[in-house]
Amino acid sequence: MLQETTDMKTLIDNGKEFNWGKSSDDYAKFRDIYPEEMYELLRSLGFAEKGTKCLDTGTGTGVIPRFMYKYGGELYGADISENQIIKARELSKGMNISYCVSSAEKLPFDDSSFDCVSAVQCWRYFDKEKTVPEIYRVLKPRGKLIIAYMQWLPEEDGIIKNSLELVKKYNPDWDCFGKRLEENDISVSEDYFTDKRYIEFDCFIPFTRESWNGRMIACRGIEPSLSKKEVDAFSEEHLEMLRKKTDGNFRLKHQITVFCYEKKQEDYYG
Repeated sequence: MLQETTDMKTLIDNGKEFNWGKSSDDYAKFRDIYPEEMYELLRSLGFAEKGTKCLDTGTGTGVIPRFMYKYGGELYGADISENQIIKARELSKGMNISYCVSSAEKLPFDDSSFDCVSAVQCWRYFDKEKTVPEIYRVLKPRGKLIIAYMQWLPEEDGIIKNSLELVKKYNPDWDCFGKRLEENDISVSEDYFTDKRYIEFDCFIPFTRESWNGRMIACRGIEPSLSKKEVDAFSEEHLEMLRKKTDGNFRLKHQITVFCYEKKQEDYYG
């Protein structure tokens, strides 16, 4: 999910380098936390339905295809990080899911291959000028593009706010402090897609001190960006904060946002 282009990278964390492959183990262990309601929503929009062929871009460790495999669709996952794809394949043993190391900007699939393409928690990392026409290319007529996020809400949850402030202490360049996403926060070129749908709801995700600490370590601002010494120092200070402010088991407020678009039909002139 690491962006390739220099121009786009300067828009993220002031250009500070990050590598999701450094956090593959913790990513796999602590970021499989989307609520069942989100998977059901994606299915209702056409992703992973039986009889469909669907691609998850920026798939990371394959969270989306793995947890939606039960719905019966033919599933594919693509990510630019080889380490993430290695972990995705390891975690998908026994499931007929196909993975490839690929950016979303240049996908190794034929035209009109997929009924649905998703981008969950990763849309900002893509070069939209290249990604949007590429997704359009691999989608079948009237195919769906689904962009989804699970946002933490620091202004509505004190524990989240304390944790994110600590991330900023260790990585001042990190720019993912968190806010509610609104309908106009994400847009896709109308030259390629139409019939935008926007769906959002709040949910409370259960954590222990250890699982929330792991979730924060696996965020872009810590393990993908910092040295092991810095990560260990963050973990120690973060766990101490959680020991003081929580009783060990707690739920944290998040917002689920889903943007769904339909592939624009080509104009034919006889």
